[in-house]
Amino acid sequence: MSRLPPLRLLTTFEAVARLGSMREAAAALNVTQPAVTQALKALEDHVGAVLIDRSTRPARLTEPGQQLARATRDGLDLIVETIEEIRTSSGLEDQRLTVACTMGFATHWLMPRLSDFYARHPGLFVNVQVPPTDLPQIWPGTDLVLRYGRGTWTDGTTQRLFSETVCPVGHPSLVDDLLARGAGLDAAPLIHVRTVEARHWEGWSDYLARRGLPKQRCQSHVFDNYVQAVQAALDSRGLMLGWRSITEKLVADGSLKSWPDGALDLGTAYFATVAPAAAKRPPVNAFVAWLGAEAESSTR
Repeated sequence: MSRLPPLRLLTTFEAVARLGSMREAAAALNVTQPAVTQALKALEDHVGAVLIDRSTRPARLTEPGQQLARATRDGLDLIVETIEEIRTSSGLEDQRLTVACTMGFATHWLMPRLSDFYARHPGLFVNVQVPPTDLPQIWPGTDLVLRYGRGTWTDGTTQRLFSETVCPVGHPSLVDDLLARGAGLDAAPLIHVRTVEARHWEGWSDYLARRGLPKQRCQSHVFDNYVQAVQAALDSRGLMLGWRSITEKLVADGSLKSWPDGALDLGTAYFATVAPAAAKRPPVNAFVAWLGAEAESSTR
């Protein structure tokens, strides 16, 4: 016997549970009342429990019946919603695009700017995916990816957006206090981002080594993504490595402060790579053109 009963039995049961009457359910389903009774009996045989207490007038759901009614209602609602989403998506196929990027880039660079794209291109829809990796790939259904690196990918047409630089940043009061005490980065509380998926980004040890600075000898905080790290920096928990794509606006509005002469150009950048199958899609081309204009504007 299949673990899942026929859908017609569940829809009949849902109608009875919702309307509270076999007669009204029969009318709503445009079937006879005996057909409803027969469907309920078949469902009870399948479940192995009495679902309707027929000793009362009107008949009431038993406790197992109430449990199944909730599950059936939620399940059917989800099916209806999914079908509506599919219908909507199918009708908007020529008006939407899907972009994949890291959580940090989506949160601090892309999403705050996306309202400008919608204002310039009303009617277009952007689906933003955040895969659990620091180097998003072009999967089926993905139109383009935004990635940090050196632009050596061969899975699509790649366009450079802006050079990426890194600089220690922290809450202004913390930076000012460290500088007033003459403390260097090796004596500052540092915020690290460490995860098995974040292999593509330099960390504090790389930065200190490139600058010829001593290793850290103070306490540190470790997080598994840059969104948490930024919040910790805003809370004066320590200094974090501020990537331009993540902390640029926070430094500009004074929420965070850069370490003096701390900027380091690693020769890397952010790039947009368009999937071959999406290269001729007007929404994708409009989005890439907008990305280029935004990148140029932020560079100026």
